[in-house]
Formats: sequence, structure tokens, C-alpha cells
Amino acid sequence: MIKIAESQKDIQDGLNIRKTVFVEEQGVSIDAEIDEFENVSKHVVLYHNDKPAAVGRFRNYKNGYAKVERVAVLKPYREFGYGKDVMNFINQKASEYGYKGTVLNGQSHAKGFYEKLGYKTEGEEFLEENIPHYFMKLTF
Repeated sequence: MIKIAESQKDIQDGLNIRKTVFVEEQGVSIDAEIDEFENVSKHVVLYHNDKPAAVGRFRNYKNGYAKVERVAVLKPYREFGYGKDVMNFINQKASEYGYKGTVLNGQSHAKGFYEKLGYKTEGEEFLEENIPHYFMKLTF
């Protein structure tokens, strides 16, 4: 099951995934991970047999685009295609909300993943939280 998190439990499930993947596995500080956009973002959580497995969020960006952020899948679920499911769900919802596309700062190791979903790289590689990223855009 995949859904937009509306209950406090769903929101906390998503935060727990992000803490595991970004803070514990990748070394991002908790202060950087939990940011000023938490309350203005739509948080998406994917459940595998009622257990939280993957997360992502999107929010208003600029020029008619939504920004996708904090896409993460817990290790035991990384071979199920759940990252793709989260991205497809977010893009579907963004389209339904009237956005003309989505943008994201994708980690460089995931560039190919996003390209397979139709994203195009714009600009050069850059560091965010000491992790290489690319700015990428998908127009619906």
C-alpha cells in the first residue's frame, strides 16, 4: 500500500525510514534531514505487509514544478522496485494537483534510476550534505 501520510503514525513511519537511510546509513545530520519544509510537504509512505518500507515527499517549488525530496527505501526492500513505485506515485499526484512536472536533487549514484523514470540532468554535479548530487527535471 502506498499513500500520502495524513496520520501522525504515517508521518512518523516516514521519518523513521529517513533517519535510518539518510542519518544512520549516509551520515547526514539530523538537523539537515528534518528541515523547514516538513510542514509544507506532502509525505508519501509505502508499506510492505503493513510495515513501512519506502518514503518520499514533494512540495511546491517554482515555475509550476513540484520538488521531490527525501526518497528512501529501507535495505530489506531495495530489490522490490519500491523506489520506482514511490516516484511514480509522487509524479501522478503532482500531475493531479496541476504541476507541470517535478524536479529533484538526485544523489549521483541514483542518477541512472531517475533517468529511467524520464528525468533529465540540468547543470553540473554538486555537493549537498557532502554527498554528490545532480539537479534533475521531469516535465509531464
